[in-house]
Amino acid sequence: MSMIKIEDLSFSYPSSSDPVFEHVSFQIDTDWKLGFTGRNGRGKTTFLNLLLGNYEYSGRILSSVEFDYFPYPVRDKNRLTVEILEEVCPDAAEWQIVRELSRLGIQEEVLWRPFGTLSNGEQTKALLAALFLNEGHFLLIDEPTNHLDAEARQTVSAYLRKKKGFILVSHDRRFLDGCVDHILALNRSSIEVQAGSFSSWMANFERQQAHEQAQNEHLKKDIRRLQQAARRSALWSDQVEATKTSAYDSGYVGHKAAKMMKRSKNIQARQQQAILQKSQLLKDTETAEALKLIPLQYHADTLASFSGIIIAYSRNTKPVNHVPGTASPIHRPETDTATPVCGQESGTATPVCGPVTFTLHQGDRIALEGRNGTGKSSLLKLLLGEPLLHTGTITTGSGLVISYVPQDTSHLHGTLSDLAKKQQIDESLFKAVLRKMDFERVQFEKDMADFSAGQKKKVLLAQSLCEKAHLYVWDEPLNYIDLYSRIQIEQLILDFSPSMIFVEHDEAFRETIATRTIHLPMAKA
Repeated sequence: MSMIKIEDLSFSYPSSSDPVFEHVSFQIDTDWKLGFTGRNGRGKTTFLNLLLGNYEYSGRILSSVEFDYFPYPVRDKNRLTVEILEEVCPDAAEWQIVRELSRLGIQEEVLWRPFGTLSNGEQTKALLAALFLNEGHFLLIDEPTNHLDAEARQTVSAYLRKKKGFILVSHDRRFLDGCVDHILALNRSSIEVQAGSFSSWMANFERQQAHEQAQNEHLKKDIRRLQQAARRSALWSDQVEATKTSAYDSGYVGHKAAKMMKRSKNIQARQQQAILQKSQLLKDTETAEALKLIPLQYHADTLASFSGIIIAYSRNTKPVNHVPGTASPIHRPETDTATPVCGQESGTATPVCGPVTFTLHQGDRIALEGRNGTGKSSLLKLLLGEPLLHTGTITTGSGLVISYVPQDTSHLHGTLSDLAKKQQIDESLFKAVLRKMDFERVQFEKDMADFSAGQKKKVLLAQSLCEKAHLYVWDEPLNYIDLYSRIQIEQLILDFSPSMIFVEHDEAFRETIATRTIHLPMAKA
C-alpha cells in the first residue's frame, strides 16, 4: 500500500488562459477502488493525462506506482488477440491471460482471432483483463462502459469489485455503485475525496447542496446589503476627500479628513472581503436548469410498426452506414407503404436478431434492449429509412418527422453557429440549451472538434431538443454525458412526454423514462 500525492497542482492548456486546475492538493491510496466523477469539461481525462506525464504542469505529483491507461491504443487490429494482449502484459503467462478472460466470460478461442473481429464489448473486456495482469501498476480506466450492453456492464462491474488499485471514470450510477469504495469528485471549484459508494457520496453531496440552497437567498440578500454599504462608504470617502481641497482647510480639517478617509477605506475593505467570503460559500453549488421540448402532435395514434423484422449482416459486404447530421429533422415519406426488403449483390447474410414485432404508438417511450451485436442501432437506422439488409416489414406514418441522435460524434467540426445554420435551427435557442447543459460561453467560438467527448454528445442532444418532431430516435444518447445532465434530461422527458424509441444501457435512466422495453433476441442459428 502506498499513496499518490497531489501537491499544489496547477494546469492550463497553452491555447487557453482558463486554468483547468489551480493549486489543487489531495492524496489517494493505491489500494482504493476509486470512482472519478464530475461534469463534462471539468478535466477528468486531463487529470489522467497529468498522472501519465503527458502534460507539463506546476506543482508535484508523487507516486511510487506506474500508471496504465484504458482504453489501451491498439494500432493494428488485424493482429491476433493473443499478440495484442501479450504486448499489453508482457510478463503474464498465457494461462494467466486465459484465466483472467474467463473471469469476464470470454472464451479462450478469442485469443486466436484477429482483434478487430471481436465485438466492442469483447475488446473492452480483453484489454481490461490484460491491464490488470500488470502487477504493481495503478490503472486509469476512462469511460469503459460506452461500448458495453447492460449485461456486460454488470459483468465488468462485478469483475472490478474484486480488484483494487484503479481510478474509474464513469457516469453510470449503478455501474459505479457495483465496484468502487471511494469517490473522487471534480466539483465546480474544488476536488473532494470521500470514502463509500457513489450513492453515499451523492446523498452527502445533495444534503450539502440542499443546505447551500437554503442559505442561497439569505446570502444573496447579505451580499446585496454589503454591496450597497460599500457603495455608500465609497461615496463617503469621495465626499471627505473633497473637503481637503476647501479654501478653509487650515491643516486640522485635512488631518481629520485623512482619518475619516482611512476609516472609510478600511470599512470598504472589510465589506468587500465579506462579500467575497459569502460568495464563496456557494462556489460548489451545482445547478441544472430545466430544459424544454416542444414535440409535434401526430394526426394518428400509430407512428410506426415492425413486423417480423430479422436484421442480417453480410460477411463480404458492409451495410450502408448513416452519415449523421445530414438531415434535421428527418421527414418520413408521404406514404403508409411498407419498407421494401433490402438485399446485397454478394456475400452470405448472417441473421443477428429477430424476429421482432411491435407497434410504436404516440406517447410511447420504447427502450430497445439486447446484447451487443443484436442489431439495436440497425433497427433504428431501418426506421430512418436506411437500406440495411433485413427481412420483415416496417410501416411508418405519412409525413412522420423524426429527430435523430446518433452514437457517432466524429462528424462534428466547425463552430456551433456553423452547425445551427447547417441544421436550420435557431442559433440563440441552440446556445441557450447548451448553456443550461453547463456549457461556458467561451466554448461557443471554439471548433467542436476540440470539445470533450461529453460536450460533443451534448451538442447532438441540444440540436435534437431544438427540433420539433413527432418522434425522437436516440442511439446511446448518454455516452460520456455527466450525471447532472443525465438527471436533467430524465426530468425533461418526464415533463414533456415526447414519443421516443431509444437505445441506452444506463439502467437507472432506462428504468426512469421508458414506458416499454422491447428485447431484441439473438437470431437462431
